[in-house]
Amino acid sequence: MSERRFPWSGFVLALVACTILAALDVDLIYVGSVLIVWIGSLYLVAARPPQAKVAPAGPAFTRDNMADLFEQSETPVVITERDRVVIANLSARTLLGGHIVGQDVRMALRQPEAVRLLERDAEGGAVVRGLTRRTDIWKINRKTLPGDLAVIEFVNKTAEADISRAHTDFVANASHELRTPLASIIGYVETLREDVENLDPPMADKFLGTIQREARRLQELVSDLMSLSRIEAEKHDLPSDTVEFARLAERAANDAAGGERSDLIDFEAADEFAVRGDQQQLEQLVRNLVDNGFKYGAPGQQVTVRLHPKGENRVRLTVTDRGEGIAAEHIPHLTRRFYRTDPGRSRASGGTGLGLAIVKHIVERHRGRLDIDSTLGEGTRVTVTLPIEKSSEIA
Repeated sequence: MSERRFPWSGFVLALVACTILAALDVDLIYVGSVLIVWIGSLYLVAARPPQAKVAPAGPAFTRDNMADLFEQSETPVVITERDRVVIANLSARTLLGGHIVGQDVRMALRQPEAVRLLERDAEGGAVVRGLTRRTDIWKINRKTLPGDLAVIEFVNKTAEADISRAHTDFVANASHELRTPLASIIGYVETLREDVENLDPPMADKFLGTIQREARRLQELVSDLMSLSRIEAEKHDLPSDTVEFARLAERAANDAAGGERSDLIDFEAADEFAVRGDQQQLEQLVRNLVDNGFKYGAPGQQVTVRLHPKGENRVRLTVTDRGEGIAAEHIPHLTRRFYRTDPGRSRASGGTGLGLAIVKHIVERHRGRLDIDSTLGEGTRVTVTLPIEKSSEIA
C-alpha cells in the first residue's frame, strides 16, 4: 500500500489564517487553539486509510439465470455440463423433444456428424443433414464455458439451401429451354447454307418457317424471363396506382384472344371494381390466363372470363376453359417455373412454361390469392382473388 502524504498545503493555509487573526488583535490563546485544532484535523484526514470501492451488488449468474436468458430465443440452444444436457430452451425442446434434458447430448442428437463435433470436446462448428428430418440442414456451433459447461447452438440452414437449389435449378432449366430453339435455328440455317443451290423453294420456305417459329419462341421465352425477373424484384412493393379492373380485364382478354378468337371470349363483369395495382402486370395476368385457356382448351371452345365480388372487400376473377383437364397430382406444381404436364404439347402450342409462374408472382405482389381447379374431361378453372380499393382511398 502506498504511504499517505501529510497535507502541507493545508498546514500552510492554517498558518496564514492564524497570522491574519493575530494581526487583527485576536487573543493569542484563541489563535493557538484554532491552529492546534486545524493541524489535528489535517493529521487525522491524512492518517485515515483509503476506502476500497465496493462494486454494486447484482444477481449471481446461475443456471436459472441462463435458462431464463435463452428460453424465448428463436434459435435452439442447449447447455451441457460434462456432456449432459442441463438446460434446453423452448426451441430446442420443440426441435429435439423435451426428454433431452438430463440426457447425454450425444444420445439426444443421434447424428454421426454432430456426435463427432461433440466428442472432440472443443469449440467449433459442423453442418449436419437430417437432424430431425431427412432433408433438413443445420449448423451446430459449440462454445465452451468455465466449469465443464458448454453452449450448443443450432442454426437452421434448410431454407437457405432450398433457395440456392432453386436458383441452380432455374438456371439449368432456363439454359435448357433457351438451348432447344437455338439448336433448331442453327440446324436449319446450316442446312440451308450447305444445300442452298439444290434446295427447292417449297422446302426452303418450310425451313424458313421453322426458323421463324423457333425464333419467336425464343423471343417469347426471353420476354417471359425478363418479366419474371422484374416482378420478383418488385414483389415486396405494394402498387400505388388505382385501376378500374373490369375494363382492364376485358381489354386484356380480347388482346389475348386476338382477332380470330375474339368471338370465343365469353366475358362478364358484375360491376366495375377499383383495385390498387400495377396496370401492366394486371393486364399480363389476364392475358396469360386467357392465353392458357385457348392453348389447353378444346379447339373452337369458348374461354369464360367472369368478374364478381367476393364479400365486401374483394373481387374474384375466374377464367375457365373447356379442355381435357389436368390430373390432380399436377395441380400443386403448375406455378413452378418451366413445369409442364405435357412438355411436347406445351412446346407445340408455343408455351414457355413460365405463364403461371408469372401469374403467381403478380398475385402475390398484389396481396391476392390464386386457386386452380380442374376436372379431367371437363376443363380447368383458375381463380384470382384481389382486394378492392375502398372508395375513400380512391378519391
